[in-house]
Amino acid sequence: MQGPDAAGTGGGTTGCATDRATPTPAAGQAVRATGPTMPRLLVGARLRRLREARGIGQGEAAAAIQASLAKIRRMELGRSGFKLRDLRDLLTLYGLTSEAERATLMALARQANVPGWWQPYADVIPSWFAPYLGLEQAAEVIRAYEAQLVPGLLQTAAYARAVIALGHPHALPSEIDRRLELRLRRQSVLRPPQPVRLWVVIDEAALRRPMGGRGTMREQLRHLLTMSELSNVTVQVMPFERGAHVAEGGSVCLLRLPGGLLPDVVYIEHLTSAAYPAKPAEVERYQQVMDRLVVAAAPVDRTEEIVHRILAEM
Repeated sequence: MQGPDAAGTGGGTTGCATDRATPTPAAGQAVRATGPTMPRLLVGARLRRLREARGIGQGEAAAAIQASLAKIRRMELGRSGFKLRDLRDLLTLYGLTSEAERATLMALARQANVPGWWQPYADVIPSWFAPYLGLEQAAEVIRAYEAQLVPGLLQTAAYARAVIALGHPHALPSEIDRRLELRLRRQSVLRPPQPVRLWVVIDEAALRRPMGGRGTMREQLRHLLTMSELSNVTVQVMPFERGAHVAEGGSVCLLRLPGGLLPDVVYIEHLTSAAYPAKPAEVERYQQVMDRLVVAAAPVDRTEEIVHRILAEM
């Protein structure tokens, strides 16, 4: 398993599907301007809960708007935009009479139909990576374990270029440039005004592997130390001396969306695909793994010492 920047667009990977209540923002409440993903998830989750509360099956809902069952499923999972007419008809079918909530859901649906800033890069974004991109931009907290690479949000341009070139050996230089540009733009989530809280555990092997050559790797390690000084970034190292640990399956990422409105999302990337484990038991398992990794890794106050030691030996 790999993180979201290894093969897909370039290195690193929090939770996806407990069935707790999903409140809807009050009319006029601001939603973070992070693309269509968050509004889609909010509207989809609310539609599902309204439908279930009325005891209406997905097939009945699909028939009411002359749509396929697959379309209803995509809508409820937040994996597609919304036709405003369909949304109005479903809200009526589900008995939602509150004009304030209807107005809020319609406003969210309009946001959900606006392409994210990454849309111009669609030609270099695999279909299975696109949902992660939106989640990353909307997340409040990202927790990740990286076994092979420095996480993409913490990569330098030179290191990222080396990783991308390794994963796409036949790509033209122009394609490599576009993938690199996308990766570097993703890093804006770490900067104000609403920086994501990033907590990563990186295996020592990833820090000792000279990706792009020793000069590039030394620059990357120094950059990692600089980024770890940010108040919203926490970096821990899983040193060799700790031996085996609970993340035997490889890299994993957990994304927490703002306000407790939605369940966590788990993201696991493979060479040519990705998985989003969504069953509550699966999500809980990965949350436990991340919690145990944080405890098993070297304490945060040892990160600088470990990285400086690796630099001295490189």
